[in-house]
Amino acid sequence: MGDAGVTAHGCKVIAMGHYEETYRRWQQDPEAFWLGLAGGVEWEQEPEAALEASEAPIYRWYPDGHLNMCFNLLDRHVRDGRADQTALIYDSPVTGQARTYTYRELLDETARVAGAFARLGVERGDRVVIYMPMVPEALLAMMACARLGAIHSVVFGGFAANELASRIEDCRPKLIVSASCGIEPARIVEYGPLLNRALEIVGGDPPRCVILQRPQHETVLVDGRDVTWEEALDGVQAAGCVTVRATDPLYILYTSGTTGVPKGIVRDTGGYAVALRWSMQAIYGAEPGDVYWAASDIGWVVGHSYILYGPLLQGCTTVLYEGKPVGTPDAGAFWRVCAEHGVDVLFTAPTAIRAIKRDDPGAEHVRGHDLSRLRTLFLAGERCDPDTLEWAERSLGRPVIDHWWQTETGWPIVANCVGLERLPVQRGSATKAVPGYDVRVLDEHGSQAPAGEIGALCVKLPLPPGCSPTLWGGDDRWVDAYLSRYDGYYLTADAGYIDDDGYVYVMSRTDDVINTAGHRLSTGAIEEVLAAHPDVAECAVVGIADDLKGQVPMGLAVLKAGVERERSQIAGELVARVRDEIGPVASFKEVRIVKALPKTRSGKILRGTIRKMADGEEWRIPATIEDVTVLDDLRHVLADMGRAPSAATGA
Repeated sequence: MGDAGVTAHGCKVIAMGHYEETYRRWQQDPEAFWLGLAGGVEWEQEPEAALEASEAPIYRWYPDGHLNMCFNLLDRHVRDGRADQTALIYDSPVTGQARTYTYRELLDETARVAGAFARLGVERGDRVVIYMPMVPEALLAMMACARLGAIHSVVFGGFAANELASRIEDCRPKLIVSASCGIEPARIVEYGPLLNRALEIVGGDPPRCVILQRPQHETVLVDGRDVTWEEALDGVQAAGCVTVRATDPLYILYTSGTTGVPKGIVRDTGGYAVALRWSMQAIYGAEPGDVYWAASDIGWVVGHSYILYGPLLQGCTTVLYEGKPVGTPDAGAFWRVCAEHGVDVLFTAPTAIRAIKRDDPGAEHVRGHDLSRLRTLFLAGERCDPDTLEWAERSLGRPVIDHWWQTETGWPIVANCVGLERLPVQRGSATKAVPGYDVRVLDEHGSQAPAGEIGALCVKLPLPPGCSPTLWGGDDRWVDAYLSRYDGYYLTADAGYIDDDGYVYVMSRTDDVINTAGHRLSTGAIEEVLAAHPDVAECAVVGIADDLKGQVPMGLAVLKAGVERERSQIAGELVARVRDEIGPVASFKEVRIVKALPKTRSGKILRGTIRKMADGEEWRIPATIEDVTVLDDLRHVLADMGRAPSAATGA
């Protein structure tokens, strides 16, 4: 990558490569491109073939390769001179704890945990459910599974019992690893009753359970089923690495299915290792030894890819943060972590930045911390409105990079690949397709849409290494859900457009493109206008039923801290802005100021739930919701509009 320079404020500048050249090289010979990048991973048996396409549209990468993921995360770094480098920083403002682990310490602990799991009967190919908060033991459990060739399935800590049960039922684990509790800023989340209820729902003989007892709350163990973390590790022998095929599953990560049956996204081992190692350098510009912080949760794909696997594959130091962007203790929490631990690259969700902006619109907390090492802030997880991106750039004085990817892909589809070449930023765009992805916009007939026209964002098959090859136990379900709508394409279920320069704009989910009197409108475009208002911290727009026009947009807006103007005046200004910037065709007349937006714990706005409530349709309280009380406020708002939602059908 050439030499790196240093800016006036001490930030390392990643030497530029050539994005277009790399993308063209991939297009000309994809298999040669990915076979060449396989050299970034250490193999027990190096692959001679890149792609297995005999069962298309089910594709497999590196079919003749063999390796162990944990060896690539830990053992090789210890062997090659990184034994004393810090591998993991655990920062927990909710408990007041902080711990660091070197690569040697992390290897020793992981090998012991793997030995404990092996003693409990876990073997290659077995499944292990991990139901834990953001603690180092959760990462140790994940890596221990990888060391043994077992398949882990992490379930977000504190998920309702029904959600946990459905995942246990689907993957049938040999072992469950859990904790006594999770810790929120204002409460303790007891995991024991949730786990017990989930196993009651599943029925039959329960698997063995390893329970990490936390001092903040200890759970009552079930005799014959449960063993504490300490008891499990007592006197064990360290376990070595078990070699697996590149096509063997590393983990299963569940997403909610439209039928109510969760979809188990399968991640293969070899392709994931190759893609993540390359993405750390090419996309994020992260070099070995850098401190990389993905401020997410291990229960989500970002936590898998960029808290654990990506940074350690690249020989970085990773940060595990048990806290919130605001409230632990204030809106300066992220900047405190960056300053104390010398974070080089930060990755978080736009909703976290919006929460910080809401509580600290003048960015006073930023000025209180030394961020001289911070080079870049990456945003993903939901669409980032230009106003939030500009606020972050202005406040930090650093490049802020919006990028787009999904649980199914495991790593970015569209990004500004700063490790190759930092391209000019276009507000509202996630920049260009990452080498490996052929992104197209298709209309309802499957034809490619003209530049600038909104349609279904799709990726031409095959998907690159690291993307899910299938669903757990269901090739047919994978094809039906993702590959059947357009022959030869992966359906992302996101809508957007590509401009004349190849910049990709992800505007909304395909079901959030609304049809108002025959005009197709993106809710994301209207949200951009609302978010640019100086009093608005965050907003959401959904299409609601209208007898005359089919659908019309409805807006919800949350105000910044300290705004005391009349809500009706602000609402009127928002309606006028949409009329001026998008036009009367938007038929935008309904906007309400709310205390908060209903969101998942990962920060995604529950637009589908909002729409169903507004239209009086049957709806459920989502298991992933962050704060159920927000729905009560929304119910009153909708009632004031003459739209009384039906009662929820369950939790």
